[in-house]
Amino acid sequence: MRQYTVAIAGLGGRGLHTYAKYQDKFPQRMKIVAVADIDKEKVEYAGNMYAVPQDMRFDSAESLLAREKLADVLILATQDRQHVAQALVALEKGYDILLEKPISPFLDDCKALRAAVKRTGRFVLVCHVLRYTTFYRTVKKAIDDGKIGDIVSVQAIENVGYWHMAHSFVRGNWRNSDVESPMILQKCCHDFDIYGWLIGKKCIGVSSFGNLRYFRKECAPEGATERCYNCPHRGACVYSAEKIYFDQADIGFRLGNTGWPIDILAENPTEEKINSALKTGPYGRCVFHCDNNVVDHQVCNLLFEDGVTVDFSMCGFTAKNCRQCKIMGTKGEIVADQLQNIVSVQPFGENATIYDINKIADDLSGHGGGDNAMMTEFFAYLDGSSVDVSSTIENSVQSHEIAFASEISRLEGGRFVALDELR
Repeated sequence: MRQYTVAIAGLGGRGLHTYAKYQDKFPQRMKIVAVADIDKEKVEYAGNMYAVPQDMRFDSAESLLAREKLADVLILATQDRQHVAQALVALEKGYDILLEKPISPFLDDCKALRAAVKRTGRFVLVCHVLRYTTFYRTVKKAIDDGKIGDIVSVQAIENVGYWHMAHSFVRGNWRNSDVESPMILQKCCHDFDIYGWLIGKKCIGVSSFGNLRYFRKECAPEGATERCYNCPHRGACVYSAEKIYFDQADIGFRLGNTGWPIDILAENPTEEKINSALKTGPYGRCVFHCDNNVVDHQVCNLLFEDGVTVDFSMCGFTAKNCRQCKIMGTKGEIVADQLQNIVSVQPFGENATIYDINKIADDLSGHGGGDNAMMTEFFAYLDGSSVDVSSTIENSVQSHEIAFASEISRLEGGRFVALDELR
């Protein structure tokens, strides 16, 4: 089994705290030899953790890419608008690339990358990790085995979770579409990819509605301050940064969590470091006084080939962070619930078969095991031990087209936008 050398550009939650950790589990498959980030502390942290030589530690992806090819693979986990320019340089230098989604908030960039992949013959895998989970592969197998006949319609919801909404899309990096991406692209290109894959047909067009309903200064309680730590409402506010990062169920630091999203505030987090971050950094700001503009809820109606319909809803006002769907076919239905990690396959007139993913899956870490499974498949493809991968750059661009069309429709009052307008 071949070990691949890897360079990582972008040392945030995905680059450092997800993909780099694959080496911890599978050192025979991956060796990190170069790291890059604009944050010097992160570069030193990652460099020390993975014994990266000093001359292979860079202050930006551009600095890394200014050198001749340094590794077999480049993991690009920089910010959304940087991806394509960096990837185009990397492809010309001969890198195969694992690219964090979204590809870009600009359709022309997505097309340019697709063309460059074809021209150079290199491999780019966009991190649509849901395809690699036991959860969705169980759903896919039931569909492909004909358990519910032909798909007619899908109902789907992405429950963003109120604290995740506040962390990533109000206070965090993806709060403003003028700086990064529209939320329907950044968060939901996953969903458009997965439902296109499950249905097995192309999307024809979209209509969409949504807006920024709540996280605006007009909705702030009287007397709310710019930051949570000195706000008179911090004891009662469910979006209090102190409540979320210290005491929130499943993620709170005082409940024992030092991983995501706590490690976004500080490397090797301590209570002192977190308090400092909340007093001075973006994650301690009042959710009603941020520079956010992305929607906090959006609905999309998708029309696929052969009249298949999907009604999809993304909402930040949910108690839990999970995806749920019902897939309705001519001979049965599938109900898939990530909150319970259960897939129910119900052929009409028969007993349902219940798949408990908690008992089936070998790995439920990172996106339900999808992160590790994706990287395993990525390396297997590179060395020829796998003849195919679940996702290609063409698949990824198609999911982005649906997101772009959804945003155009939303901004134009719900107009039906045919995908051919973009293609």
